[in-house]
Amino acid sequence: MSDTLILTPNINGADDFYADLLAAHEGLTKAESDAYNARLLLVLANHIGERAILKQALAAAALNSEEEQS
Repeated sequence: MSDTLILTPNINGADDFYADLLAAHEGLTKAESDAYNARLLLVLANHIGERAILKQALAAAALNSEEEQS
C-alpha cells in the first residue's frame, strides 16, 4: 500500500458510484444524511487503516474547504 494519498481520479465507474451515493441519501433528512456520511467516512477510514494516509486526507479536505470559503 502506498504511503501517499491519491488525489487524482481513481474510482472505477466514478459516475455510477456517485449515482449510488445520491441514491443512498434519497429520502433522508439532513440529520440522517449527515449521520450516514459520518458512518460512511468511518467505514472507509477503517478500510484505509493507515494513520499517515488519513492525516493527509484530513489536510486535503481542510484545504478544499478553505478554497470554497474564498
